[in-house]
Amino acid sequence: METTTKTAKEIYLEVKANPARKRFGFGRKAALVNVDPQKAYTRTDLFKTAYETDPNQMHYTNELAKSFRAKGWPVIWTHVAYMESGEDAGIWGTRTDTPDSLQNIKFDSTRTEFDDRLEIDRQRDVIYCKKMPSAFFETQLQSLLVWHQVDTVIITGGSTSGCIRATAVDSLSRGYRTIVPEECVADKHESYHFANLTDLSLKYADVVDVAEVFQWLENGNNE
Repeated sequence: METTTKTAKEIYLEVKANPARKRFGFGRKAALVNVDPQKAYTRTDLFKTAYETDPNQMHYTNELAKSFRAKGWPVIWTHVAYMESGEDAGIWGTRTDTPDSLQNIKFDSTRTEFDDRLEIDRQRDVIYCKKMPSAFFETQLQSLLVWHQVDTVIITGGSTSGCIRATAVDSLSRGYRTIVPEECVADKHESYHFANLTDLSLKYADVVDVAEVFQWLENGNNE
C-alpha cells in the first residue's frame, strides 16, 4: 500500500489534472438523477446533518434540469423519508437514535422536504422516495431509464461519500455511462468529498466540471 502526506484534495487535483486520465465519455441520451437534495442535507442553518461544498450547487442543478426538460429527457429527484417506527430504515437505522439519526427523517417533516431553492416541475419530473444509499435500490429508476432508452446517467446531490457513490456504482454496474459534475455534489468534510471524487474518477464515473456537461448538452451528439 502506498503512503502519502498529501491531502485528499491534493490527490484528487492530481488525478483531475492528469492528461492521460481515461474517460467513459458521454453517450447519446442521458437522465439527470438528483440524489437527496433535501433540507436535512442542504439547510446548514437548520440541521447538523447538512453540508455545502459549492454555494452554487442548487443553481447548477436547476440549470441542468431545465436543459434536460428542454430535450424531453428524464429529470429524477430522490429523497429519503421513514415511518414513525423507523422500521423501513432497516439495519441502517439501528446504529444511533438521536434527533439527527437517519431513521428520524420522518415523513411530512421539514427534514424530508426538498430545498426551497430547487425548481422542481412536479408535473413532468419523477420523484422517488428511497430508503437506502443508492437511488437504484428498490425504486423504479432502472425501469424508467430503460423506458427512456438512455445510456448516460448524470448524478447530482449528496453526499459524495454516501448516496452519490452508491448510486454511481449501481449506475456503472447496470451499464450506464456515469457522469458526476463536480460542482453539483457535496459532503460534510472535504476529506470524504475529495477522497470519493478520486475513487469515482478512477473507477466508476467521469467526474467533470459542470461546464463540460452544459457544453455536451448544447453541442453533443444528442438525439
